[in-house]
Amino acid sequence: MRRTMKGLGHATLQWVRFGVVQARCCAFAVALLAGVAVSGLLPRLPVARYDLVLVYGVLLTLLARKVGWESRHDTVVIAVCHVVGLLFELVKVHLGSWSYPEHALTKIAGVPLYGGFMYAAVASYVCRARRLLRLRYTRYRATITTLVATAIYVNFLTHHWIPDMRWPLAVAMIAATFGSRVGFTVGGHRYGMPLAVSFALIGFFLWVAENAATYAGAWSYPQQLDGWQPVPLTKFGAWSLLISVTFVLVEHLTPVRPGTCPGRPVPPPRQEVVSDSFKTD
Repeated sequence: MRRTMKGLGHATLQWVRFGVVQARCCAFAVALLAGVAVSGLLPRLPVARYDLVLVYGVLLTLLARKVGWESRHDTVVIAVCHVVGLLFELVKVHLGSWSYPEHALTKIAGVPLYGGFMYAAVASYVCRARRLLRLRYTRYRATITTLVATAIYVNFLTHHWIPDMRWPLAVAMIAATFGSRVGFTVGGHRYGMPLAVSFALIGFFLWVAENAATYAGAWSYPQQLDGWQPVPLTKFGAWSLLISVTFVLVEHLTPVRPGTCPGRPVPPPRQEVVSDSFKTD
């Protein structure tokens, strides 16, 4: 009984530690979402809200660099993801998938420039997780995973004109990452999970964040224009696929530094710690 209680206490402590690290990884995203929410509560200002959020996002990026949330290289990677996300927004808004109904000076083809910060926030999470959790990958097949992720991105842009291939692509991603595992460190202990499972878990929490973002007025889906409604659960699957795009972008844009780069495949450690909470790497 004593051993069981000790094991439960250790598992609980590890989960708390894991949650704290995850919160640190989400610092930029939480701060950005909080800024969007607060902007919706402000009295009428001479500056459009979307323009104000853009300035806030830029200042938040500078602050993240200043306080050490991001490295110089992380900032560059996040900027690239911002641009990729903004291109995605331009196409989807043009096709009516969602909209930014408020007026702003910094809107291009209906998309405010701050829109790319939503994708930058996801990239920030990935960059911080790589460093804080000391991510390592085993049996990661970069080429095939990148090809499938690229196809996923293209499919989300083109499924309005050609058949939607997201389900076959989901199967393709599972096949591409079959056997691939991501290892991470919590409190000095190494754990691991299938890479595809990590995509699904991140996708779920992105869906939760999207509900919060649309409630705060960051953007609106057509069914939300007459009043907020929960984001359809199908978006959970979409985010689980799209996170692979951010993942491969971060991996390809991060230079290989032997002994320090947290994202490249490395030999498994000689000793593993077994936990009741996770399977070990």
